[in-house]
Amino acid sequence: MHTLTRWASLLFDNEQRARTLDLTDDSPNWQRVWPFIGLHLVCLAAFWVGVSPVAVVVAVLSYVIRMFAITAFYHRYFAHKSFKTSRWVQGIFAVFGAAATQRGPLWWAGHHRHHHRHSDTPEDLHSPREGFWRSHCGWFLGNRAFETPQHLIRDFARYPELVWIDRFDIVVAILYASALFGLGSLLNAVWPELGTSGWQMLIWGYFISTVVLIHATLCINSLAHRFGSRRYETRDDSRNNWFLALITLGEGWHNNHHHHAGSARQGFFWWEVDISYYLLKTMEKLGLVWDLKPVPEGKKYAFSGRSGENRSPKGARQ
Repeated sequence: MHTLTRWASLLFDNEQRARTLDLTDDSPNWQRVWPFIGLHLVCLAAFWVGVSPVAVVVAVLSYVIRMFAITAFYHRYFAHKSFKTSRWVQGIFAVFGAAATQRGPLWWAGHHRHHHRHSDTPEDLHSPREGFWRSHCGWFLGNRAFETPQHLIRDFARYPELVWIDRFDIVVAILYASALFGLGSLLNAVWPELGTSGWQMLIWGYFISTVVLIHATLCINSLAHRFGSRRYETRDDSRNNWFLALITLGEGWHNNHHHHAGSARQGFFWWEVDISYYLLKTMEKLGLVWDLKPVPEGKKYAFSGRSGENRSPKGARQ
């Protein structure tokens, strides 16, 4: 029983796992690499479970809901405090964020705050200057980034429910995947004409949706510092990329964000599609969030003057 308890704690409890790691070792930890590879390989099961319109719809909804939890809450709320909300709303979206299988809210936001302090310097854990692999996924597959940087996220670490989610984030992901399996089984029993099943819903709604979601998010680290235009002169290599903005619900306006990280809106101008911001405005009208921080006019129009920038027309105003 003691061995089983210890095995379970090392599998599910991030705090216990961190105590067993050499956190100064920056090389890939294969105990973390193989599960990441396995997450991708399981997607091949789609050839056996097949596909149905309802499975694809659920996969897309699963992607959008969890991407919004990452972009609007993990990023703009927990990392940058760009708006305010109630404790229960922050808890709900912390759960959906953890279901995205990108670790817990304190870990995610703490490391992102570190990124803004040291962006594209030798201390930045995921700068593309160190290569694509490092910036895209190598940085979190080693031991150095495993532990939650508590000193950078003390403001939210005072909430015990967030600490629990952060410590047992994999449990949230497992429960989410199980719920999708249950949904598929229920639909198969009640509406067999939909042509879905528990296994099909699990593969499409969780595994395929999650893999696409993870890589879309990681592209902001690896590609949004390499490809795109620079409207503002920042100390890093951040760039605006319209395609990345579409697939991440607004995060691709990365040069805008590094120019003024405290704004709830990353698409500073009306033509810069920022779906997360539109959803936050809808939640604001419903009274679920409030005090969305705007972009100060002085910073919004402080163009760098660099050639090739994606700047606004002269005199344009929103």
